[in-house]
Amino acid sequence: MFTANSLTGSKPEQYAQLLEQARGLMYGEADRIANAANLSALLFNALPDLNWAGFYFFDGTELVVGPFQGLPACVRIPLSKGVCGAAASSGQTQRVDDVHAFPGHIACDAASRSEIVVPLLRDGALIGVLDIDSPLPSRFDADDQAGIEAIAAAFIASLA
Repeated sequence: MFTANSLTGSKPEQYAQLLEQARGLMYGEADRIANAANLSALLFNALPDLNWAGFYFFDGTELVVGPFQGLPACVRIPLSKGVCGAAASSGQTQRVDDVHAFPGHIACDAASRSEIVVPLLRDGALIGVLDIDSPLPSRFDADDQAGIEAIAAAFIASLA
């Protein structure tokens, strides 16, 4: 079903293929840990120039690291800190071209230069965030945001 070099076409076409693969991985499975683990691996291996891809889940107080691919991560993130906290507290995707210029950025991996974080909301309630980092500045554009938000929505739908 999946090979690391299986995406073809324009970036939106590649994200459509990736979304189809993500839905296939999650088909019939409602466990958030299992789906988050597979999606982390899928994204990390399919998208170029990443150094971290994974999930943080909201425990009612703060974000707690979930399944991911990459170097060891910060375990807990307050909603008032960093790009993940900003996405979680605002309910808005955060696409940051230069994490070093982001106020309160948390440097879990010093190699990270840009980041995109999508809040995971179900019926208005915060479940967590999908966090993706790159060692390249300005790695993520509007096409990446639309594609990653669609994959995040598919993850939320899998939990129903």
